[in-house]
Amino acid sequence: MKYIYNLLILIIALISVAAGIAKIMQMPQEVEFLQSFSLNSILITMFGIVQVLGGALLSNKKGRLYGAIIVALCFFISTILIFISGNVSFGLVSLLPVVLTGFIIKQSLELHIASQ
Repeated sequence: MKYIYNLLILIIALISVAAGIAKIMQMPQEVEFLQSFSLNSILITMFGIVQVLGGALLSNKKGRLYGAIIVALCFFISTILIFISGNVSFGLVSLLPVVLTGFIIKQSLELHIASQ
């Protein structure tokens, strides 16, 4: 189970960092999508930086809980925007990282409470 949990952390961290880098680099699809919600390039870049930071914290045991919370919030915001845009099928698929990150939060909380 520990290997699956560590693999899950790695996958979620990589997805978060990749999504953040796409925003930081102002990839056309990301920019077009987010600008349709009136986000300017500065806000898009800041959102990307937060996603990269969350992914980086997620990979560190001491920062895992905070990283998981940041990543879950970023994924959730993205998912909400996808639903608002009318793309329900992709929105449903986008819920998967939110749920998986919720599992990481739950496990991190249990470990945090047990260590005190």
